[in-house]
Amino acid sequence: MSRKTRRKKFIRKPKETEAQKKARAKRSLITLCSIVVVIVATVVIGYIISQDKKLSNTELFESKAELLMQQVLSGDRDNELSGEIEDGLPKSAVFISISNGDERARVFTGTGADKQAAWDDAYNEAHAFVEENSYDCLWVKADLMGEAKTLSSLEFPTELHHYRENFFRKGIAFDRNFDTALLEAELNGAKILDYDTECINTTYLRNYLNKAGRTPIVSLPDEYIVFNCVGWICDENSKVYELRSDDANYGRRKIDLVDKDYAAMVVNNASSFLIDQVNDDGSFVYGMYPRFDREIDSYNIVRHASTLWSLVCQYRMTGNDELVSVIDKAIDYMIDTSIITPDDDIAYLVETKSDEIKLGGCGVAVVALTEYMDAFGSDKYKDVAVKLGNGILTMLNEETGEYYHVLNGDCSRKEQFRVIYYDGEATFALCRLYSLTGDEKWLNAAKAAVEHFIDADYVQFKDHWVAYSLNELTKYVNDERYYTFALRNAQENLDTIYNRDTTYHTYFELLTSTFELYDRMIERGIHVDYLDNGFDLEYFLKTIYMRADHMLNGYFYPEYAMYMANPNRVLDTFMVRHDGYRIRIDDVQHSVGGFYLYYKNYDKLVEYGMLECRDKT
Repeated sequence: MSRKTRRKKFIRKPKETEAQKKARAKRSLITLCSIVVVIVATVVIGYIISQDKKLSNTELFESKAELLMQQVLSGDRDNELSGEIEDGLPKSAVFISISNGDERARVFTGTGADKQAAWDDAYNEAHAFVEENSYDCLWVKADLMGEAKTLSSLEFPTELHHYRENFFRKGIAFDRNFDTALLEAELNGAKILDYDTECINTTYLRNYLNKAGRTPIVSLPDEYIVFNCVGWICDENSKVYELRSDDANYGRRKIDLVDKDYAAMVVNNASSFLIDQVNDDGSFVYGMYPRFDREIDSYNIVRHASTLWSLVCQYRMTGNDELVSVIDKAIDYMIDTSIITPDDDIAYLVETKSDEIKLGGCGVAVVALTEYMDAFGSDKYKDVAVKLGNGILTMLNEETGEYYHVLNGDCSRKEQFRVIYYDGEATFALCRLYSLTGDEKWLNAAKAAVEHFIDADYVQFKDHWVAYSLNELTKYVNDERYYTFALRNAQENLDTIYNRDTTYHTYFELLTSTFELYDRMIERGIHVDYLDNGFDLEYFLKTIYMRADHMLNGYFYPEYAMYMANPNRVLDTFMVRHDGYRIRIDDVQHSVGGFYLYYKNYDKLVEYGMLECRDKT
């Protein structure tokens, strides 16, 4: 079609008279006034409605409970309730948990001949409590029993023996009527299960029941009823999430896709938690055990240094200027309290409590400072970073590539070997210093260390810091042996990583940093034999996604946090379930590190086929 054909035909309109102009202007004014009136009325009415709909605590509970009841009674998850309920036990049981965010959840149990009867029983109890105490239900959770069997008190230790600490994912009733029945989250959240002696800890059980205002147990029965559930939670925004019922992910909301935006959310939330842990002097609240809201009474400057890295990652993602003063304060604390300069050219990071200089501490301090300078386009800490690098060189035998691990506070030698991670931390730091300065001495030292990694087969250690150091080194050196070693470090550990039941956050960092290296290799057109003879890209990508999803089992969603002593304090950060739900600054840092790289490389992961690999059986 020609331009002439596509052009619209111009039609000249007849000229308006003055009377027509005035009439048209009047109509326009009337229309405008009408629109303004409608807008104002809408705003006013909306405000009035919003005030009228401001729910009381009781009404808020009722509205959230209504949403949950629809799920409990729908039957949509009956296929997950595949087990049998033993004869002589209630045909159905429902548990309603409520929390205001400031204290451990209150749990109300209902039983009956069917789901409706069990729901009504639990609901009436919960409703009465909320109404009587004007209780603010920030979160409301419902659990429906799906299977129940009896174990004698002699059989129970054998059952518990099969589980890692805090990984027994079933509830226990201490009587056949379920008068005293506790969910898995209550048992583990209040430390009622003793995994060392494989029994019920009666002291913690009685304390829990007493504080919850529930019927005390004088002595343990001769048999326990062990049961499992399917569940749902209604959050602070009255949004309902279905909770997973499989053992590996039990009790955690279902996530359809852990994508780039989801990764950004957890990084920002967890990093914000770290910001809240920074004290006025720049130190961190080192950690806590949230079951009883107890802080960890120790400090580790090495972990302080590595945690700074997480805050820089958040700044890279958000550009939030409020982070700058917090990061500066934490860096100043590290420099002022823990860095010594025995001469003009050398510095070390000293752990004052133990009066030790640790190789890894010097390494992560350099990483934190160089990442800061890179993110902010600054050379503010160049001098101290270089001096710390020189300190690392005093602990490296460049002929063998081996490091000396620990010095005394007076810089005399103390311990040849402490922990394997120090080697990767120091080598990563040397690579970062080369990036900062362009001085070949750093690169040559890093290469010497990596030669030792290869000769000593550091693949066996499953070390994320080795992965980080190889990822950094291959930015500047295209040695095929380095690429092969780095790919082996992931590939030969994939079975262990894929099948690991705990979140074990450093595995995720190993995978995501290795992916960056793999992508760089492909983009540069570098091909190594190992790609065809050993490396399984599909399994690699599948494992990355699986770990991204599995890591969320260590994220304090409300459905986990509500059973801790002070839920709001631990909400939306990372924990270590198998160590008493421990939250420590380095636990959060490692989790943030893995998700940050996942976020950063998500689009490329998808291009390589990660989501297709995820769905393959």
